[in-house]
Amino acid sequence: MLPELPAAFAGTRDALHGVAEQVVAAAYFHATGHIGLRPTPRGFGTPLWGDRERVRVDATALVHEQAGTERRTEITTLREAAAFVGVPLGAPPVYTATTALDPDAPLTVDHDAALALADWYALGGALLHDLRVEHSDLPSSESQLWPEHFDLACEIGDEGAGARATYGASPGDAVIPQPYLYVGPWKAEMRTGLLAAYPFGGALTYGEMRRATEAGAAGRQFFEDALALLTD
Repeated sequence: MLPELPAAFAGTRDALHGVAEQVVAAAYFHATGHIGLRPTPRGFGTPLWGDRERVRVDATALVHEQAGTERRTEITTLREAAAFVGVPLGAPPVYTATTALDPDAPLTVDHDAALALADWYALGGALLHDLRVEHSDLPSSESQLWPEHFDLACEIGDEGAGARATYGASPGDAVIPQPYLYVGPWKAEMRTGLLAAYPFGGALTYGEMRRATEAGAAGRQFFEDALALLTD
């Protein structure tokens, strides 16, 4: 069963969202021109590039790896985080920043809440991976953690047949404050039944998964039911 979220989850999520889009994704963009992040042990970070270089968040710490060496520092402010990595602070110019945190304001990153966020991304990543493998006959994209939305998502389905949709795991937002799995059909007319619960499509919330006998099984069933609606 999924544990109850720590009281500090929302504040920690919002602080780490700022770190993700204004520091971690910025580092990856300035080095490679890409922004897509990945779940990493106890957090999230960039894919490897160059000489085994990577920037990642490990619970309450920011980690910079390169050539087999590792430097780490506790997360304090956005400005200090960017200086530690050695990149200009701010979202890459390919998207509009959705976080507006004071660069010098202390960031509140609770250890247990940060680990709860990491666990959510790990669960979402496993569910999306299994779904893509189970339906390898369908066109799909690699799962990525998009810094501007702070959700982990991939695309599955035949666009020509109107069955393409985004499948993802969000840590919560203005629409649904708690973490949730979601399926967003690309074509508005496909948002029916299970996929009409929200303007973007369908969702299974953290609370609903907690009430299930087995959270992972509930998540798999939600994705499978959504995919069946789109492909039948």
